[in-house]
Amino acid sequence: MGRYFDPLTDWSFKRLFGGEPGKEILIEFLNDLFAGEKVITDLVYGPGEHNGPASDKKKVVFDLFCTGNKGEKFIVEMQRGRQDFFRERSIFYTSRVISDQLPAGMEHFSYDIPEVYLIAILEFRMDKEPSEQYFHNICLMDRDSKEIFYKKLGYKFIELPNFTKEAEDLETDVEKWTYLLKNMSRLDQIPVYLNKRIFQRIFQIAEISNLTPEEQTMYEASLKDKWDYENVLATAMRESKLEGKLEGKLEGKLEGRLEGELKAKLETAREMKAAGLSISQIAQFTKLSIEEINKL
Repeated sequence: MGRYFDPLTDWSFKRLFGGEPGKEILIEFLNDLFAGEKVITDLVYGPGEHNGPASDKKKVVFDLFCTGNKGEKFIVEMQRGRQDFFRERSIFYTSRVISDQLPAGMEHFSYDIPEVYLIAILEFRMDKEPSEQYFHNICLMDRDSKEIFYKKLGYKFIELPNFTKEAEDLETDVEKWTYLLKNMSRLDQIPVYLNKRIFQRIFQIAEISNLTPEEQTMYEASLKDKWDYENVLATAMRESKLEGKLEGKLEGKLEGRLEGELKAKLETAREMKAAGLSISQIAQFTKLSIEEINKL
């Protein structure tokens, strides 16, 4: 580990952007992404878990779910591994939030729903082919007139693998945020090009020597979980290359990957439990159920 923690582990992502200590950072991040399109002055954090339209439907869990000072809903996600249906998943997530706005038991609904936005930081490319475009600002637009059809739904994606600029080449605030997220764990000092006050604050929070022993334990567990996940994917890729064609083998590979992820999470939870962390803390950061943790 270097001087600063990796902001792209589950624990450190929530440490920077989640809860009251991270509210100022998240507000600044969102305002820079929206670049005057809207101005956010306050946020209220909400529960990350959302139920389906019926009790027997699958729940969805967001990394961060916030409500803005004007009632806007923000889903903020950090996504580690590539998914074939990531676009569909994004539509599903925002649709779930929109459908949740329907008040139960009302005989009439005016459809005056709040704005909903999904912001995702991706450690993978949405498409297999390399691209120079790293920031996607997506909305519903009329193909012919090029005018925005609906202004209350939007998606903002940052594809970290597509971002290749060095510190001295940074120009916009979005470029500075992207460089920070991608490179912070490899830096040993704050680049002079990251001269905003909020970045100074982030580096102060991210300095590993400033973490409490409990925070260091949770960060190390989260970092190990990330490494295990990456190793599972790397192993699956090597095996697929050795085996050649993937036809007829995808289902088995998916099951193996999921088993590997679960095994890594259980091992992480076991170490956190041995370190004396509470069951609720372990459940929050591993996304395991309390029943699974109690069995360890």
